[in-house]
Amino acid sequence: MSENHPIILSRTWLTVAVLSVILLSQTFFTVHQVEQALIIQLGKPVRPITEPGLHFKVPFLQDVHTFDRRLLVFEQEPQEVLSSDKKNLKVDNYARWRIVDSLKFFQTVRNENGALLRLNDIIYSNIREVLGQYTMMEIVAGARTDLMAQIREQANRQAGQYGIEIVDVRIKRTDLPQENSKAVFRRMQTERERQAKQYRAEGEEEAAKIRAQADREREVLLANAYRDAQAIRGAGDAEAARIYAEAYQTDASFFEFTRSLDAYQKAFGQETTLVMEPKGFFRYLVEQPRETGTR
Repeated sequence: MSENHPIILSRTWLTVAVLSVILLSQTFFTVHQVEQALIIQLGKPVRPITEPGLHFKVPFLQDVHTFDRRLLVFEQEPQEVLSSDKKNLKVDNYARWRIVDSLKFFQTVRNENGALLRLNDIIYSNIREVLGQYTMMEIVAGARTDLMAQIREQANRQAGQYGIEIVDVRIKRTDLPQENSKAVFRRMQTERERQAKQYRAEGEEEAAKIRAQADREREVLLANAYRDAQAIRGAGDAEAARIYAEAYQTDASFFEFTRSLDAYQKAFGQETTLVMEPKGFFRYLVEQPRETGTR
């Protein structure tokens, strides 16, 4: 009996030590710097904990739920919205949010999955409402920062009832739906073809004007050149006639003789045979010309 007593005592102390460790682990817990906690007792929230460090709870009766206190990112699937000028747009956006009231958050959405479902409805409804007040060009090329600020403010007011703060909402990309893109591309192609036809017609019209102007200037130049040529030719003929007249007046017979020689040269070619009366045109071939000079 005395030999078993130390063994029983050691087992008792070991059991007490194990129970003490279990009790301490169920009593004390640690909250990390990036977390916040909520004490739950029998399924009901009792006390939120926002400060990091070592905290305690009633063992076996209370549980601890921790929530992330950092900024979280919500990536939303691309959604279609209708602009004020009745254009369908496909908007791809994201939001940054965080849990600011763990008690309200647990009571309303329970966890992050429930929060994401709420955020999806809140953000999409506000994007559709705000963008529906602007035209497509204002949404695509306008003051995007003002639009995002307006969406964030409205969405944040609605998210406050769930213990959530929406820090920022951003549109990553704005596109037309596939069927609308094809229609827009067809309209753009038709418009470009219309402009091309207009430019071609204007070019042809301008080319016709240039050709007509060039033809008119050519005709004027030819007419002026013909006029000048006729004037020069007339002046030359007059000068030649004057020279001929002076030569004829100097010695008429010699003038006739030289003119006949020119005519013979032009009339007789190589191997030319003419049978004619030796008078008239050929008189200088058979008659001796009179001596010219001063008598």
